[in-house]
Amino acid sequence: MRKWRLPLTYEPKIEPVLLGTCRQTIRMGRKKQAGDLIRFFVWTGKPYRSKQIDLTEYEPLTGVWNVKIIPIGIIFTAGGLIPWNFTYMNDIIAARDGIVPPTGEALRDVLIGKNGKIPAEGIDAQILRW
Repeated sequence: MRKWRLPLTYEPKIEPVLLGTCRQTIRMGRKKQAGDLIRFFVWTGKPYRSKQIDLTEYEPLTGVWNVKIIPIGIIFTAGGLIPWNFTYMNDIIAARDGIVPPTGEALRDVLIGKNGKIPAEGIDAQILRW
């Protein structure tokens, strides 16, 4: 079991995480595992150059799904491709992730805004739930 401190930088997500109504995040990489502990923080100013304020206590990850984010959607290891405009993406992935509005296209735009252009070969990522 490892402990992870993760920044929250998507403003519409901060309050739902504090209220406990948003309990999912998508993060690049594949290091986290179910049972690991996560805690969220925000920067008081410029990232990496300002103080961090913890928003939550450590909570265990209850679900971790390895995915690949590609320009046309998300590939689940066990379930295949979910295009950005597919209903499942809107109802389950984007809504649970606190995306405003809760659509796959908006989720794609947030991911690009936070991580840069999605390369053709895709980006390894994880959907984390706590």
